[in-house]
Amino acid sequence: MAVFTVLYPAQNGATFDHDYYRDVHIPLAKEAFASTGLTDVQVLKGLAGVDGGPAPFVAMALLTFRDAEAMQASLTGPRSAEVRGDVANFTTIQSIIQISEAN
Repeated sequence: MAVFTVLYPAQNGATFDHDYYRDVHIPLAKEAFASTGLTDVQVLKGLAGVDGGPAPFVAMALLTFRDAEAMQASLTGPRSAEVRGDVANFTTIQSIIQISEAN
């Protein structure tokens, strides 16, 4: 199993449309990558930091793929540009990406 994690750090003046992300972008990603091995998507909205202050990330998404090959096929596949191109519709934040595997 391979996990593609997208983190959106909190930034002064940045915008993030949680409704669009949940209702449009995530379904687009699911549809685009299901045939190439996407098995699950979990979306998390940042609420608070450990100290009770602001959340360090406004949102996170964990996209789980069958394996590293499936993830690579999705991220380089014909619909990848469409998914990436949709990002401007919901945020001005430069995301942080981490690729992981289950241990």
